[in-house]
Amino acid sequence: MSRGLLEVHLVDAKGLSGTDFLGKIDPYVVVQYRSQERKSSTARDAGRNPSWNEVLRFQINSSAANGQDKLVFRIMDHDTFSRDDFLGQATINVTDLISIGMESGTSRLNPAKYRVVTADNSYHGEIKVGITFTAAKVDAHSQVEEDGAQFGGWRHSFREQKV
Repeated sequence: MSRGLLEVHLVDAKGLSGTDFLGKIDPYVVVQYRSQERKSSTARDAGRNPSWNEVLRFQINSSAANGQDKLVFRIMDHDTFSRDDFLGQATINVTDLISIGMESGTSRLNPAKYRVVTADNSYHGEIKVGITFTAAKVDAHSQVEEDGAQFGGWRHSFREQKV
């Protein structure tokens, strides 16, 4: 069972494709881990080489031992008067990072460049991302549920239960 915090340091991107009719593109990134999604700020008028320098956090609470854990980065162009445009995406497998972090307490992928795949399945540009996983500390007498509440021990003793 994997429990902990996955921190994604979204640094920047270079050489993205896409142009707006009236000016530079306004890129942002939607990062997805399983059913969780986080959205970066929009880099206004940043064009093809935006910089975010943001940290997005994901709570990891997985009992799937054989699943593939991956982060999907969808790079979008914010449009005011029409639907946002898809600029490309990158996928990073974090299964080993989480496994190593569960064994040693923490594991890290230093910021590195990952290729961006566009809608026509060609490579165009790159996104720079760093990732850190920190395992949750759970002692033998108390376990942490998904919402952070604890059970076991004195907190849920017989006298505290309401009838």
